[in-house]
This record gives sequence, structure tokens and C-alpha cells, in this order.
Amino acid sequence: MQHPDSQVNDLEITPNGQMVAACGYQHIRMYDLASANPDPVMNFEAITKNVSRVGFQENGQWMYTGGEDCTARIWDLRAGRPFQCQRIFQVPAPVNAVVLHPDQSQIMVGGQSGFIHIWDLKTDHNEQLIPEAEASIQDIAIDPEGKMMAAVNNKGNCYVWSLGGSMPLPVPRKHLQAHKKYALRCKFSPDSTMLVTTSGDCSARVWRTSDWSLMRELRHDTQRWVWDAAFSIDSRYLFTGSSDSYARLWDIEKGTLEREYCGHQKPITALAFRDQAV
Repeated sequence: MQHPDSQVNDLEITPNGQMVAACGYQHIRMYDLASANPDPVMNFEAITKNVSRVGFQENGQWMYTGGEDCTARIWDLRAGRPFQCQRIFQVPAPVNAVVLHPDQSQIMVGGQSGFIHIWDLKTDHNEQLIPEAEASIQDIAIDPEGKMMAAVNNKGNCYVWSLGGSMPLPVPRKHLQAHKKYALRCKFSPDSTMLVTTSGDCSARVWRTSDWSLMRELRHDTQRWVWDAAFSIDSRYLFTGSSDSYARLWDIEKGTLEREYCGHQKPITALAFRDQAV
């Protein structure tokens, strides 16, 4: 699939598994996974600056994005083309991370200001968290059960909150010095028992959510910045993508490298993986 005019900042497969969205500089493009057509079948243009994140509502009715234009946006995919941005949430700094709560009612927005904004889609109100002053939020993750939220920043720190219950706001739960350098991504496993963090220190680290101990450090001799990671649906395996242009498949329990995928000429900056439970 051709995406020649900018790096890919994020990839997300649609809920029905038929298309993949790629976001980059000033655009979002969607590609048909069932087709041999290498060109995008949908384009979302008229966006300024980098689009950093993309994701979908659980039924694929709308798409959400965030970017360096200091906004999070919602795009209605049910309306006719060209697709229009339906709602805009403005924040004071460039947005690096956007994630939808599993209950589909809130979007968490994090960016270079160090703030995490909790955008309530029903009321349009928002609350704010500041886990660490003057540290850019690089990524946010919510576990599939909607009970935990994690965020990583450019100082290598990871913050975890408890969600739900009687408290309307997230409750601080854990602070991890996850990496000594720039943290890039964090994702929960499908079974909610693990959190992976990736970093500019050339590693991905897998943490147990039961006690927040380090379960596994995944490192390879030629591996450079680890930009993204994705769990298999059974939570047994992890894919990573690195600046050395390789994607890798790891057995988490054994800590072994099972497979390497080569073919890219430049850094792999985004991964998306979707498989089906048997």
C-alpha cells in the first residue's frame, strides 16, 4: 500500500476488519485490506499539520483523530462523501495521544502540554489530569475492561489510574519509571493482565498489572527505537516495530524472538494487528 508523502504516525484497522486507516502529515487515508489496490480508497483532507492518532467507535459509525493542530476530531463515517468533521475538541497544545473509553462515552486526549483531557462525549464537558508537570504525554491506553488507564511521557515515566466505580475521575494507582529515555507507546493486553511500554531506549517492556512488576524486557542487538507494539488476541505474543526497519514477533512468556519481518526501507513507526478468537 502506497503512502509516499509522509511517515505513518498511526494505523488502525476498522472494527469489521475490512479497511485500515493510516494518518500522517495533513491527512488520513483508508485502504481496502481485501483488495489488491495499493492506493487509498478514502481520503480525509483539509487538515493542517500532523495527524498523530486515529481510532474507531466500536461499530465503525465514526472515527476519531488527534493531531498537532491542537485538536481531537470526530468524523461521521455514515454520512456521504466527502466525509465531514462533526465535532472538534480544542486543547492548548499539540495532541500526541487520543483513546476512546470502551464504554464509548469518553475520549482521553493527551499532548505536549502534559495535560490529559477527559472529553465527555455526552455532555461535551471535560476534566483535566496533570500526571507530571512539563512532561509531554506521548501515549494513553485504557484496558479492554475499562478499569485502568495508563499514560507514558517523554521522560520515560508511566502513570496508571483506576477507572470507574463511584469516583467520576481517574484515581492514581501507580507510577513506574518504565524507561530511562523517551517513552513512545503503551498498550494493555486483551486479557488486561499486562501493559507494554515502548521507548527510545531500544526496548519494549511488559509489566504485570497485578503488581506492576516487570515481566519481560524485549530487546534485540540491532533494534533501535521501538515505536509501536501490538498484542495477539490470546495475549501470548507481541509484535513490535522499530527504527531498524524490522517488525518482530515475540513470545511473551518465554521472552523469545519468534519471527522477524523485513521489507521496509525506513523506520517502522506504527503497527496495527487484528486476529479472531477461535
